[in-house]
Amino acid sequence: MPIYMDSHIVPGVEAKHVAKAHKKDLGIQDQFGCRNMTYWVDENRGRVFCLIDAPNEQAVRDMHNHAHGLVPHEIIQVNSKVVEAFLGRISDPETHTVVEGEDPKIFNDPAFRVLLAISIKHKGLLYHELGRERASTLLTLFYSTVKQKIKEFEGNEVQIEGEDIVVSFASVSMGVYCAHAIQAALHIASVPIDLRMGLHAGLPVDNSLSIFGRTVNLARYLCTLEGKERIVMSALVSNLNPTHSNQHPIEGADVRNLSSSEEKILLALADVFEQKGQNPDLGIADITNDLGMSKSRLYRKCKAATGKSINALLREFRLRKSLELLGLKDHNVSQASLEAGFNSPSYFIKCFQQRFGLLPLSYSKTLT
Repeated sequence: MPIYMDSHIVPGVEAKHVAKAHKKDLGIQDQFGCRNMTYWVDENRGRVFCLIDAPNEQAVRDMHNHAHGLVPHEIIQVNSKVVEAFLGRISDPETHTVVEGEDPKIFNDPAFRVLLAISIKHKGLLYHELGRERASTLLTLFYSTVKQKIKEFEGNEVQIEGEDIVVSFASVSMGVYCAHAIQAALHIASVPIDLRMGLHAGLPVDNSLSIFGRTVNLARYLCTLEGKERIVMSALVSNLNPTHSNQHPIEGADVRNLSSSEEKILLALADVFEQKGQNPDLGIADITNDLGMSKSRLYRKCKAATGKSINALLREFRLRKSLELLGLKDHNVSQASLEAGFNSPSYFIKCFQQRFGLLPLSYSKTLT
Protein backbone atom coordinates (compact mmCIF):
# COMPACT_ATOMS: atom_id res chain seq x y z
CA MET A 1 0.00 0.00 0.00
CA PRO A 2 1.11 3.61 -0.45
CA ILE A 3 2.47 5.56 2.50
CA TYR A 4 1.10 8.97 3.41
CA MET A 5 2.21 11.80 5.64
CA ASP A 6 -0.46 14.12 6.93
CA SER A 7 -0.30 17.49 8.62
CA HIS A 8 -2.45 18.72 11.50
CA ILE A 9 -2.45 22.36 12.59
CA VAL A 10 -3.27 22.31 16.29
CA PRO A 11 -2.42 25.54 18.17
CA GLY A 12 -1.42 24.83 21.76
CA VAL A 13 -0.95 21.12 21.12
CA GLU A 14 0.82 19.07 23.80
CA ALA A 15 2.74 15.84 23.32
CA LYS A 16 0.59 13.97 25.83
CA HIS A 17 -2.57 14.82 23.88
CA VAL A 18 -1.05 13.61 20.62
CA ALA A 19 0.04 10.36 22.26
CA LYS A 20 -3.53 9.71 23.38
CA ALA A 21 -4.92 10.54 19.94
CA HIS A 22 -2.36 8.22 18.34
CA LYS A 23 -3.44 5.40 20.66
CA LYS A 24 -7.04 5.92 19.50
CA ASP A 25 -5.86 5.71 15.88
CA LEU A 26 -4.12 2.42 16.64
CA GLY A 27 -7.30 1.09 18.19
CA ILE A 28 -9.38 1.42 15.01
CA GLN A 29 -6.77 1.39 12.23
CA ASP A 30 -7.71 -2.12 11.03
CA GLN A 31 -11.26 -0.99 10.31
CA PHE A 32 -9.93 1.38 7.66
CA GLY A 33 -7.10 -0.79 6.33
CA CYS A 34 -4.48 1.53 7.79
CA ARG A 35 -1.23 1.02 9.69
CA ASN A 36 -0.06 3.95 11.79
CA MET A 37 3.73 3.89 11.58
CA THR A 38 4.70 6.88 13.75
CA TYR A 39 4.22 10.62 14.23
CA TRP A 40 6.06 13.85 14.98
CA VAL A 41 4.77 16.58 17.26
CA ASP A 42 6.04 20.14 17.51
CA GLU A 43 4.54 21.86 20.54
CA ASN A 44 6.21 25.20 19.77
CA ARG A 45 4.77 25.44 16.26
CA GLY A 46 1.44 23.73 16.96
CA ARG A 47 1.97 21.07 14.30
CA VAL A 48 1.57 17.30 14.18
CA PHE A 49 2.62 14.99 11.34
CA CYS A 50 1.51 11.35 11.05
CA LEU A 51 3.08 8.64 8.88
CA ILE A 52 0.50 6.10 7.79
CA ASP A 53 0.44 3.07 5.52
CA ALA A 54 -3.04 3.28 3.98
CA PRO A 55 -5.03 2.29 0.87
CA ASN A 56 -5.75 5.93 -0.03
CA GLU A 57 -6.00 9.47 1.37
CA GLN A 58 -9.67 9.13 2.23
CA ALA A 59 -8.95 6.16 4.48
CA VAL A 60 -6.51 8.36 6.45
CA ARG A 61 -9.13 11.09 6.84
CA ASP A 62 -11.86 8.65 7.85
CA MET A 63 -9.67 6.89 10.41
CA HIS A 64 -8.66 10.15 12.10
CA ASN A 65 -12.21 11.46 12.01
CA HIS A 66 -13.67 8.36 13.66
CA ALA A 67 -10.83 8.04 16.20
CA HIS A 68 -10.74 11.59 17.57
CA GLY A 69 -12.10 14.04 15.01
CA LEU A 70 -8.74 15.67 14.21
CA VAL A 71 -8.95 15.58 10.43
CA PRO A 72 -5.65 16.48 8.69
CA HIS A 73 -5.29 19.77 6.87
CA GLU A 74 -3.05 18.28 4.19
CA ILE A 75 -1.95 14.82 3.03
CA ILE A 76 0.85 13.85 0.65
CA GLN A 77 2.11 10.49 -0.58
CA VAL A 78 5.71 9.79 0.42
CA ASN A 79 8.51 7.29 0.02
CA SER A 80 9.53 5.71 3.33
CA LYS A 81 13.25 5.82 2.44
CA VAL A 82 13.03 9.53 1.66
CA VAL A 83 11.14 10.18 4.92
CA GLU A 84 13.86 8.36 6.84
CA ALA A 85 16.56 10.34 5.04
CA PHE A 86 14.96 13.65 5.98
CA LEU A 87 13.67 12.84 9.47
CA GLY A 88 15.90 9.99 10.64
CA ARG A 89 13.17 7.43 11.33
CA ILE A 90 9.94 5.85 10.07
CA SER A 91 8.88 4.27 13.35
CA ASP A 92 8.58 5.48 16.93
CA PRO A 93 11.94 6.61 18.38
CA GLU A 94 13.76 3.89 20.31
CA THR A 95 14.51 6.32 23.08
CA HIS A 96 11.96 8.80 24.29
CA THR A 97 11.46 11.06 27.26
CA VAL A 98 8.74 9.72 29.50
CA VAL A 99 6.51 12.65 30.30
CA GLU A 100 3.91 10.71 32.21
CA GLY A 101 3.61 6.96 32.37
CA GLU A 102 4.18 4.40 29.66
CA ASP A 103 0.67 3.96 28.28
CA PRO A 104 0.80 5.59 25.87
CA LYS A 105 4.47 6.49 25.57
CA ILE A 106 4.93 10.20 25.03
CA PHE A 107 7.59 11.95 22.98
CA ASN A 108 7.92 15.47 21.62
CA ASP A 109 9.92 15.06 18.43
CA PRO A 110 9.56 18.05 16.07
CA ALA A 111 9.73 17.46 12.31
CA PHE A 112 11.22 20.90 11.65
CA ARG A 113 14.47 20.51 9.72
CA VAL A 114 17.24 22.72 8.36
CA LEU A 115 18.15 21.73 4.81
CA LEU A 116 21.52 22.40 3.26
CA ALA A 117 21.66 22.33 -0.54
CA ILE A 118 25.14 22.05 -2.03
CA SER A 119 25.83 22.73 -5.69
CA ILE A 120 28.89 22.74 -7.93
CA LYS A 121 29.52 23.33 -11.60
CA HIS A 122 28.20 20.54 -13.80
CA LYS A 123 30.68 17.76 -14.53
CA GLY A 124 30.66 18.33 -18.29
CA LEU A 125 31.61 21.98 -17.85
CA LEU A 126 34.44 21.02 -15.47
CA TYR A 127 35.76 18.47 -17.98
CA HIS A 128 35.69 21.15 -20.67
CA GLU A 129 37.38 23.84 -18.56
CA LEU A 130 39.87 21.83 -16.50
CA GLY A 131 40.41 18.59 -18.39
CA ARG A 132 39.04 15.24 -17.32
CA GLU A 133 41.93 14.28 -15.02
CA ARG A 134 42.02 17.46 -12.95
CA ALA A 135 38.23 17.71 -12.84
CA SER A 136 37.95 14.10 -11.63
CA THR A 137 40.49 14.78 -8.86
CA LEU A 138 38.54 17.83 -7.68
CA LEU A 139 35.22 15.95 -7.80
CA THR A 140 36.66 13.12 -5.71
CA LEU A 141 37.94 15.65 -3.16
CA PHE A 142 34.56 17.39 -3.13
CA TYR A 143 32.45 14.29 -2.50
CA SER A 144 34.77 12.82 0.14
CA THR A 145 34.95 16.16 1.99
CA VAL A 146 31.20 16.67 1.94
CA LYS A 147 30.50 13.15 3.23
CA GLN A 148 33.05 13.60 6.01
CA LYS A 149 31.57 16.92 7.16
CA ILE A 150 27.99 15.63 7.00
CA LYS A 151 28.96 12.82 9.36
CA GLU A 152 30.93 15.17 11.62
CA PHE A 153 27.99 17.56 12.02
CA GLU A 154 25.33 14.86 12.40
CA GLY A 155 23.53 15.49 9.13
CA ASN A 156 21.36 13.04 7.21
CA GLU A 157 22.20 12.47 3.55
CA VAL A 158 19.01 12.99 1.56
CA GLN A 159 20.57 13.14 -1.89
CA ILE A 160 24.17 12.81 -2.91
CA GLU A 161 24.37 12.39 -6.67
CA GLY A 162 25.55 14.42 -9.62
CA GLU A 163 26.25 18.05 -8.86
CA ASP A 164 23.40 18.63 -6.39
CA ILE A 165 23.40 17.48 -2.78
CA VAL A 166 20.74 17.88 -0.08
CA VAL A 167 21.42 17.32 3.62
CA SER A 168 18.97 17.43 6.53
CA PHE A 169 19.80 18.66 10.04
CA ALA A 170 17.69 18.64 13.20
CA SER A 171 19.84 21.50 14.56
CA VAL A 172 20.14 24.91 12.94
CA SER A 173 23.64 25.47 14.29
CA MET A 174 24.84 22.08 13.02
CA GLY A 175 23.60 22.87 9.52
CA VAL A 176 25.27 26.28 9.54
CA TYR A 177 28.57 24.99 10.95
CA CYS A 178 28.59 22.15 8.43
CA ALA A 179 28.26 24.61 5.55
CA HIS A 180 31.13 26.70 6.90
CA ALA A 181 33.27 23.61 7.47
CA ILE A 182 32.74 22.45 3.89
CA GLN A 183 33.56 25.92 2.61
CA ALA A 184 36.76 26.09 4.67
CA ALA A 185 37.91 22.58 3.74
CA LEU A 186 37.39 23.22 0.01
CA HIS A 187 38.66 26.80 0.05
CA ILE A 188 41.34 26.27 -2.61
CA ALA A 189 39.12 24.11 -4.83
CA SER A 190 35.94 26.15 -4.43
CA VAL A 191 36.59 28.61 -7.27
CA PRO A 192 37.18 26.05 -10.08
CA ILE A 193 34.20 23.90 -9.05
CA ASP A 194 32.00 26.93 -8.22
CA LEU A 195 30.96 25.55 -4.82
CA ARG A 196 27.71 27.15 -3.61
CA MET A 197 25.43 26.35 -0.69
CA GLY A 198 21.91 27.36 0.29
CA LEU A 199 20.29 26.94 3.71
CA HIS A 200 16.57 26.99 4.35
CA ALA A 201 14.33 25.39 6.96
CA GLY A 202 10.79 24.15 7.13
CA LEU A 203 8.28 21.41 7.81
CA PRO A 204 7.76 18.17 5.84
CA VAL A 205 4.26 18.95 4.55
CA ASP A 206 4.37 22.45 3.08
CA ASN A 207 1.76 22.83 0.32
CA SER A 208 3.84 20.76 -2.06
CA LEU A 209 3.38 17.34 -3.63
CA SER A 210 6.64 16.06 -2.13
CA ILE A 211 8.05 15.97 1.39
CA PHE A 212 9.87 19.22 2.26
CA GLY A 213 9.14 20.19 -1.36
CA ARG A 214 9.15 23.98 -1.10
CA THR A 215 11.96 24.00 1.46
CA VAL A 216 14.22 21.94 -0.80
CA ASN A 217 13.25 24.02 -3.80
CA LEU A 218 14.27 27.31 -2.21
CA ALA A 219 17.47 25.89 -0.69
CA ARG A 220 18.49 24.72 -4.15
CA TYR A 221 17.51 28.00 -5.76
CA LEU A 222 19.70 29.91 -3.31
CA CYS A 223 22.68 28.05 -4.78
CA THR A 224 22.03 29.68 -8.15
CA LEU A 225 22.27 33.28 -6.94
CA GLU A 226 25.24 35.20 -8.30
CA GLY A 227 27.58 37.11 -6.01
CA LYS A 228 30.73 36.71 -3.98
CA GLU A 229 28.89 35.03 -1.12
CA ARG A 230 29.04 31.27 -1.58
CA ILE A 231 26.70 30.45 1.30
CA VAL A 232 23.23 31.98 1.20
CA MET A 233 20.94 31.65 4.21
CA SER A 234 17.21 32.25 4.16
CA ALA A 235 15.87 34.83 6.61
CA LEU A 236 14.31 32.00 8.61
CA VAL A 237 17.65 30.25 9.10
CA SER A 238 19.45 33.53 9.81
CA ASN A 239 16.99 34.43 12.55
CA LEU A 240 17.38 31.01 14.20
CA ASN A 241 21.14 30.86 13.71
CA PRO A 242 23.17 31.31 16.92
CA THR A 243 26.31 32.03 14.87
CA HIS A 244 24.60 35.14 13.49
CA SER A 245 25.12 36.94 16.79
CA ASN A 246 28.31 38.65 17.89
CA GLN A 247 28.80 36.06 20.62
CA HIS A 248 29.16 33.22 18.10
CA PRO A 249 31.08 34.57 15.10
CA ILE A 250 32.62 32.30 12.45
CA GLU A 251 35.98 33.41 11.13
CA GLY A 252 36.17 34.01 7.40
CA ALA A 253 32.44 33.66 6.88
CA ASP A 254 31.50 34.10 3.23
CA VAL A 255 27.75 34.38 3.76
CA ARG A 256 24.74 36.29 2.54
CA ASN A 257 21.82 36.48 4.94
CA LEU A 258 18.55 37.15 3.14
CA SER A 259 16.06 39.64 4.45
CA SER A 260 12.46 38.53 4.95
CA SER A 261 11.33 40.42 1.83
CA GLU A 262 14.10 38.84 -0.25
CA GLU A 263 13.20 35.38 1.02
CA LYS A 264 9.54 35.94 0.17
CA ILE A 265 10.14 36.93 -3.45
CA LEU A 266 12.75 34.21 -4.01
CA LEU A 267 10.47 31.54 -2.58
CA ALA A 268 7.66 32.70 -4.88
CA LEU A 269 9.96 32.70 -7.91
CA ALA A 270 11.38 29.29 -7.05
CA ASP A 271 7.84 27.90 -6.83
CA VAL A 272 6.79 29.36 -10.19
CA PHE A 273 9.97 28.25 -11.95
CA GLU A 274 9.76 24.72 -10.56
CA GLN A 275 6.09 24.33 -11.49
CA LYS A 276 6.00 26.17 -14.83
CA GLY A 277 9.53 27.19 -15.83
CA GLN A 278 9.87 24.45 -18.44
CA ASN A 279 6.68 25.56 -20.21
CA PRO A 280 7.79 27.51 -23.31
CA ASP A 281 4.57 29.54 -23.20
CA LEU A 282 5.30 30.93 -19.73
CA GLY A 283 5.71 34.69 -19.97
CA ILE A 284 6.18 37.68 -17.70
CA ALA A 285 2.44 38.34 -17.63
CA ASP A 286 1.83 34.80 -16.36
CA ILE A 287 4.41 35.21 -13.62
CA THR A 288 3.07 38.58 -12.49
CA ASN A 289 -0.44 37.09 -12.35
CA ASP A 290 0.77 34.12 -10.31
CA LEU A 291 2.59 36.38 -7.87
CA GLY A 292 -0.13 39.01 -7.72
CA MET A 293 2.06 42.02 -8.50
CA SER A 294 2.66 44.45 -11.32
CA LYS A 295 5.45 44.02 -13.85
CA SER A 296 7.32 47.07 -12.55
CA ARG A 297 7.09 45.92 -8.94
CA LEU A 298 8.26 42.42 -9.87
CA TYR A 299 11.20 43.90 -11.76
CA ARG A 300 12.23 46.05 -8.77
CA LYS A 301 11.98 43.15 -6.33
CA CYS A 302 13.92 40.78 -8.60
CA LYS A 303 16.68 43.32 -9.18
CA ALA A 304 16.94 44.06 -5.46
CA ALA A 305 17.14 40.38 -4.48
CA THR A 306 19.23 39.00 -7.35
CA GLY A 307 20.61 41.87 -9.41
CA LYS A 308 18.85 40.42 -12.48
CA SER A 309 15.60 40.92 -14.37
CA ILE A 310 12.87 38.29 -14.34
CA ASN A 311 13.67 37.43 -17.98
CA ALA A 312 17.31 36.79 -17.10
CA LEU A 313 16.33 34.65 -14.10
CA LEU A 314 13.92 32.55 -16.16
CA ARG A 315 16.53 32.07 -18.89
CA GLU A 316 19.11 31.01 -16.30
CA PHE A 317 16.67 28.50 -14.81
CA ARG A 318 16.04 26.97 -18.23
CA LEU A 319 19.74 26.83 -19.10
CA ARG A 320 20.49 24.98 -15.87
CA LYS A 321 17.67 22.55 -16.63
CA SER A 322 19.16 21.98 -20.07
CA LEU A 323 22.44 20.84 -18.48
CA GLU A 324 20.53 18.08 -16.67
CA LEU A 325 18.62 17.10 -19.80
CA LEU A 326 21.70 17.02 -22.03
CA GLY A 327 23.21 14.56 -19.57
CA LEU A 328 20.46 12.05 -20.37
CA LYS A 329 21.39 9.49 -23.01
CA ASP A 330 18.09 9.72 -24.88
CA HIS A 331 18.07 13.54 -25.20
CA ASN A 332 19.51 15.38 -28.20
CA VAL A 333 19.97 19.15 -28.38
CA SER A 334 16.52 19.84 -29.84
CA GLN A 335 14.76 17.71 -27.24
CA ALA A 336 16.72 19.26 -24.38
CA SER A 337 16.00 22.80 -25.58
CA LEU A 338 12.26 22.23 -25.86
CA GLU A 339 11.95 20.35 -22.54
CA ALA A 340 13.96 23.04 -20.78
CA GLY A 341 11.45 25.66 -21.96
CA PHE A 342 13.04 27.22 -25.07
CA ASN A 343 10.79 27.79 -28.08
CA SER A 344 13.64 27.75 -30.56
CA PRO A 345 16.62 25.33 -30.63
CA SER A 346 18.71 27.97 -32.44
CA TYR A 347 18.03 30.56 -29.72
CA PHE A 348 18.81 27.92 -27.09
CA ILE A 349 22.16 27.13 -28.74
CA LYS A 350 23.04 30.84 -28.81
CA CYS A 351 22.13 31.33 -25.13
CA PHE A 352 23.92 28.16 -24.09
CA GLN A 353 27.17 29.13 -25.81
CA GLN A 354 27.06 32.66 -24.39
CA ARG A 355 26.45 31.34 -20.88
CA PHE A 356 28.76 28.31 -20.72
CA GLY A 357 31.37 28.95 -23.40
CA LEU A 358 30.70 25.87 -25.56
CA LEU A 359 28.00 24.44 -27.78
CA PRO A 360 25.35 22.12 -26.28
CA LEU A 361 26.50 19.23 -28.49
CA SER A 362 30.09 19.70 -27.32
CA TYR A 363 28.86 19.64 -23.72
CA SER A 364 27.05 16.36 -24.31
CA LYS A 365 30.17 14.82 -25.82
CA THR A 366 32.25 15.68 -22.74
CA LEU A 367 30.00 13.35 -20.72
CA THR A 368 30.52 10.31 -22.95
